[in-house]
Parts: sequence; structure tokens; C-alpha cells
Amino acid sequence: MWSANVSRADQLTISSISATSLAQEFGTPAFIMDEVDFYDRAKSWDQALGTAFGSHAGNVYYAAKAFICVEVARWIKEIGIGIDVCTGGELAVALAGGIDPSKIEVHGNNKSVAEIEKAVSAGVGTIVIDSLFEIDRVAAAAQKFGVVQDVLLRLTPGIEAHTHESIATAHEDVKFGFSIASGSAWQAIEATRTHASIALRGFHAHIGSQILDTDSFEISAERLIALLAKYRDTFKEELPELDLGGGYGIAYLPGDEELLPTVVMNALAQAVKENCAKYKLAHPRISIEPGRAIVGPTMFTLYEVGTIKDVTLENGNNRRYISIDGGMSENIRPALYSAEYTAVLANRTSNAPMLSTRLVGKHCETGDIVIREISLASDIAPGDLLATPATGAYGRSMASNYNHMPRPPVIAVKDGKARVILRRETEADLLRLDI
Repeated sequence: MWSANVSRADQLTISSISATSLAQEFGTPAFIMDEVDFYDRAKSWDQALGTAFGSHAGNVYYAAKAFICVEVARWIKEIGIGIDVCTGGELAVALAGGIDPSKIEVHGNNKSVAEIEKAVSAGVGTIVIDSLFEIDRVAAAAQKFGVVQDVLLRLTPGIEAHTHESIATAHEDVKFGFSIASGSAWQAIEATRTHASIALRGFHAHIGSQILDTDSFEISAERLIALLAKYRDTFKEELPELDLGGGYGIAYLPGDEELLPTVVMNALAQAVKENCAKYKLAHPRISIEPGRAIVGPTMFTLYEVGTIKDVTLENGNNRRYISIDGGMSENIRPALYSAEYTAVLANRTSNAPMLSTRLVGKHCETGDIVIREISLASDIAPGDLLATPATGAYGRSMASNYNHMPRPPVIAVKDGKARVILRRETEADLLRLDI
């Protein structure tokens, strides 16, 4: 739930820097990021992939959608893993961070011609094709730049992953990919083979996000390998790659479990091995795409309490509302997905009785609720600091300027030193686009 270098004694600290010091130097709200923990988590997924699959290990592609900035892209380059991007903007950040284009995978269900041409001209390693239109677009771009572009086909294996509907992506009624069951996947396979400027390397599937068991991943691997076998039997050649996506769940609340790299990779390795043997296929090269599992626990959000209000409910019970200086503009997930978080008093300890509390933001929306129900100390007062853990994934990356709120900074902490890697927006930034 918290990153490795966070501790809680007299107050919350990260790498020996107190929450109070961070708030005084960088203001609130702010995303506080454990740089060492990010490195360790990325390396653990890379090592687990390599150990489980050996010579058949492909790339760990960090999913940029979870959170990316130029400095994090530099870390990814230094760690030596790849990156998965899904827009021209994410591609621009990855390139600005110096990531080798051959380690960039380009995703997205509606890539524009300009985005595709930018990717091909940059020399990206793989483009994941999501529609029949994209087959022609990628082929035309590759021909324009005189290259043969490696591609994967994104497939929907027809799995109801156990996660929120909005982040489940592999059942039939979704906007992503080609359906194996309906036959559109085979139609896409045949279409790619008509173009000399693209090279189909294999298949890709991403079944959803925040998944906390391995069963769905194993079923997905089985269905992709069955299609590899059909391809082999039809065209008398084997495709060499599978990308099994990401979506590995993390712990958000006390008592939550997370999917550990070794557990996931060992289960996947066994499933791939058994199904390749079943269909008498050569073992494909396996890649994965963890995003949340790497960056999610490395960050927490630091807030300052602004106002406190006690409300009497219809049943006669009381609820305390604590308003913080952020809200849905930097954490939209509770409103979008009913995502649950916890929070702690960060600038001091308290022995006061606990009260049923609702933690809310400062936006002009009744639904601007960060935590719907939590027990917090009854003596929390304006000016106190609260910290919400595990906000590294889809916090800053989904942040908005709703109510013209400047987006918070990201502060990287390492070896007792803190530095800004993504600065706080200002009101001047908000006005700059006005004509």
C-alpha cells in the first residue's frame, strides 16, 4: 500500500523527509514519489519475466498511461525496460526521455494517421493494431518511410475479468481489438498478410486492470495460443510473439492483496508451456505491460485540511466531512470507478477518538468524494496534513483542470532528498491557452 521507504512514527516520512517538510517546501496537494521504489518494482517485474520464461522472455513494457513524464521516461531508459504508449503525446514524452525507439510499443484504439506516421518514422519497435483501418494506415506509413513495420494484432479473447466494468477490456462488447469468437481476429490476420510493408509478429491481449488473480491471464494465454496453432496450420508458419498485457492488481486498502511478479509470471509460464505442448507449437517470445503494478504504490498524495463540517444524517447518526485542498481534479478514480482509498494523518500522531468521516474535495460537485467512509481522529483540524497512499497510477495522469484548478506537482524523493520532476501548474498556465 505504501512504498518501501515510507515510515510512520511521530509523523509520516519518506526517505527520512517528513510530510511537514514536504508540504512547507512544495505545497499541497502534491504527489510524492519514491524513486527507489519505482526502480525496484520495475526491476522485479523484469527479473520475474526473465526467470519464468528464460530465453523466451520478451520485453517488460511499462504502461505509460498509468503515469509518465520525461524524468520517469529517463528512469525507464536507465532500468532498460521498454514502454507502451497509446497517443502521440505519450510517444513524444518517451522519445524526449531518451528511450530507444526499438523498445517502444504503440497502442490505442484510434491512432490517427499523423500519430502512426510519427511512430513509424521514429522507428518504434512494435505497433499494436486495433482495427482494420489501422492495417492499411500502418502499411501506408511503413511504405512511405521505406520500412517493414513489425505489428501485433490486439485480440479480445472473450474473458469477463473480475474487475470494474469500465476497466475490463477483453469481453466481447468493448471498443478494443479483434474478437476471436466472432471471427474478426481471423479477418484481421488475413488482411495483414496482403501488405508487404508490415510484418505480423503475433498477438496481443489486455484483459483489464486491477485484476487480483491469475486465472483470467491463464485463460487468455490459452486462447491466444490456440489461435497461434490455427495460424500455423493454415499458413504453415509460426508467429513468434505474444504480448499478454498487464492489469496486475495492487493493494489500496489495509488488508488488500496484490499480485506479486513471481506469482503471475510463474503461472503464465506454466500456462504457456502446457498449451504450446498441447498444440505442438514452438514457445513464443512473451512480453508483458505492467503500469499500475510498478508506479501505483510508489506515490502518495499529500493534502492539507481546509474545513471541517459535522452533518446529522436522517437516521440520527453524525458524519464528519473533512474538506481537503484537492479532490476529483487529481483523483477522479473514486468518481469514475468507485475506487477505494485510505488516508492517514500525516503531520502528527493523535490519540483522540475516531469518528466516521467522509473525505471530500473542494470542487463544485456533490460527487467530489475522495473517500466515502473512513474513521479518522476526531481532533483533526484545518491545517493538518493527510496522506493518501497508492496514488501513482491514474492520479496525476488523469488529472484535470476542473474548476480551473492547477494540477499538482510530482516530487521525487531519493536518499533523503526531494526534487520536482513535474512542476505545479500556475494560474498563468491556465490562462496561457486563451486567445
